[in-house]
Amino acid sequence: MLESDRVQRLLLPAEGGEVGILPSHIAMVCTIQVGRIRVDLPGQSLPLATSGGYAEIRNDSITVLAETAEGVEDIDVERAGKARDRARERLRRRDDETIDFARAQAALARALNRLRVAEGH
Repeated sequence: MLESDRVQRLLLPAEGGEVGILPSHIAMVCTIQVGRIRVDLPGQSLPLATSGGYAEIRNDSITVLAETAEGVEDIDVERAGKARDRARERLRRRDDETIDFARAQAALARALNRLRVAEGH
């Protein structure tokens, strides 16, 4: 959990696109998609890989309820690469009726996001 009045801006991967939250932002609730959350502090930016959730903004306070939010140091790149490869292999087997394609697509999106966040930092 990050609690800081030093946060200058928060960027969220919202359902309709990226949303930037600045101090004194209007109150709102939004859905967070698989993507990168970016917390901008004086002199540094903290990226987090998230797999979705919700954000509530009110009274100069932001509450993010995320399924996952992993910092760069918490991402196991090797594990994410293996998850990406497994998901891609499942998606290639389109004739296999035992494959849950929605789950495989979601797993692929999460793995690719983790790799993007880890490699982009």
